[in-house]
Amino acid sequence: MAERERRRQPGNARAVSGPRRGPRPGREEPPPVLPSPICGPSCERPECYQAEPSGLLECYQCRYLCTARACCQLVEVLLTMLILICSSVSYSSTGGYTGIPSLGGIYYYQYGGAYSGFDGAEGEKAQQLDTQFYQLKLPTARAAMAVGGALMAFSCLLVLVGVLRLPWHFPAWLLLECTLDILIALGFLPALYFYFHHLLNAYDSPVCKEREHLYQSKGYQGFSCSVHGAEIAAGLFSCIAIVAFLVSAGLAVRGYKTVHQLREKPVEMYEF
Repeated sequence: MAERERRRQPGNARAVSGPRRGPRPGREEPPPVLPSPICGPSCERPECYQAEPSGLLECYQCRYLCTARACCQLVEVLLTMLILICSSVSYSSTGGYTGIPSLGGIYYYQYGGAYSGFDGAEGEKAQQLDTQFYQLKLPTARAAMAVGGALMAFSCLLVLVGVLRLPWHFPAWLLLECTLDILIALGFLPALYFYFHHLLNAYDSPVCKEREHLYQSKGYQGFSCSVHGAEIAAGLFSCIAIVAFLVSAGLAVRGYKTVHQLREKPVEMYEF
């Protein structure tokens, strides 16, 4: 009896040999833990062992696109692209009248052509005024397109730098990025002033007034000497871009502090 009681004690339990049980139905096995390909198989740090990524944005480099800095930079790319598009409206065409021999496009033919009401000297006068008014707005449109294109390229560069993890290796880049963002945001203010100042000078010119009177005499509307929708939209997108660049500057400063903290605690590096 004593020997039988001794066998029943849990401390003397023996492993029972038999087939290994499979996973229970309805339960998912955790993903395998693999060494990071960046650190190599010989790395023993905790950050080197991560779950195998299951999506595009969960890989080591693309994970940056889910951060607040990356989202703000992508918003900057979108806003500067919209500024470029809106500014190109004034640059793309002269607008107004064209005769049947020219037949430029549908827009031209709608306001010109056989039923335009312009004939002979009046048609030539309308074309001349359109060209002169286009030349008045051309420098402003070119400058706005150049600024929008340059800022869009700069924002794309910031996204690329973040994806490549350059701020982790060179934290001073974040301070440079913060400085550039602040300068760009402050530079938008005089740029907006000169943009609308030159546009209003073009709309207040005698050429625009004569052009407006000529088209109104033939019953055409939409040729008034006032800022049109695309130019107003470019100004609104610029105001939103000011806020976006200021927010990006603040996030760059916060990222600089985070980098210094993570360099002291490299275990949490993969979360940056």
